[in-house]
Amino acid sequence: MPELQQLDARHEPALLDFELANRAYFATMINDRGDDYFDQFADQLRVMLDEQDAGTGIYYVLLAEDGSVLGRFNLFRVQDGTAELGYRVGQEVAGRGVATAAVLEICRLAADKHGLHTLRAATSYENVASQRVLVKAGFVVAGPADPAHIGGKPGSWYQLDLPTGRP
Repeated sequence: MPELQQLDARHEPALLDFELANRAYFATMINDRGDDYFDQFADQLRVMLDEQDAGTGIYYVLLAEDGSVLGRFNLFRVQDGTAELGYRVGQEVAGRGVATAAVLEICRLAADKHGLHTLRAATSYENVASQRVLVKAGFVVAGPADPAHIGGKPGSWYQLDLPTGRP
């Protein structure tokens, strides 16, 4: 059974493998990150870990039993109890409910462990799979998103007000 773990330095090789293995697949939905991202992956990871230490970002990886990464789930721009959610799952698990289950768990963790009360996520109009995941997790459309925020594509913001005092 897949397990969500908060990102740390030991995840670097598996996370890089995940990103490289799914690069072409991800580029069909969002802009490619470019060669520099992969060439400087260790630096990118260090920035994320520094953000986690500073409380401005919270990052999770979804691991298979063998330790390989199946997806990543990011809470970024964390401020005043709100955060933006970004996520991606690998092609081999896409369409099997993995993203929805992990997003639901991230929402629970955001409220219960990290004290957040509002999550926002932006997705392009053409990324129907991501829209479905957000709606299944309880997000509602909150208005148009600036195309610059979604790789130059038009889309919408989705928002979820997290319940407080969850069991």
